[in-house]
Amino acid sequence: MKCPYCGSLQDKVIDSREIREGEATKRRRQCLECGKRFTTYEEIEEKRLMVVKKDGRREPYDRNKVLRSLQVACHKRNVDADALAQLAEEIDRELVNRVDREIESAQIGELLMARLRELDHVAYVRFASVYRQFRDVTQFRELVDVLRHEEKDAPPRDQPRLPYGE
Repeated sequence: MKCPYCGSLQDKVIDSREIREGEATKRRRQCLECGKRFTTYEEIEEKRLMVVKKDGRREPYDRNKVLRSLQVACHKRNVDADALAQLAEEIDRELVNRVDREIESAQIGELLMARLRELDHVAYVRFASVYRQFRDVTQFRELVDVLRHEEKDAPPRDQPRLPYGE
C-alpha cells in the first residue's frame, strides 16, 4: 500500500480484523519510511447486477425494492417480518449468484410471485394483480379459481383454517 503521508510503498500490517460479518477486512498499517500509521479496507469487488426495465432502461438491482414489494403484498397478513427478510435474502442470493449481470424486471416479478404463492395466497393475489395489471374482476376470479383448485388437490395443512374474519 502507498503511504498517504510520504508515498512510500513499504509498510507493515500491525492489526487485521474482519468487519461487516466477514464481508470486509480492516487493516491497521505502519509506514516503514515515515513511521506514521494508517488504515486500509479490503473487500470483494462485486459486479453490479443491472435490472432491465420494460422500457429498456437499466438500473442497479436494489434488494430493498424486493423487500418493500414483499412487505406491501403481505400488509396486514399474518406473515412474520423475519420470514419476509429471509425470503428477500434468498431471492437476493439467487439473483446475485447468476452468471448474467443483467436481468429483466419481469423475471424478478415472476420469481417474487412464485415465492409469494408458496408463502401466502392472499399476498400472492395482491402482488399478481398489480404486477400483471388486472383490469377487471374476471382476472381475479380466474387466479383465485386456480389457487382453489390447487388447494383441493394439496395434502391437508398442519394448521386448521380459521373462518373468515377471525
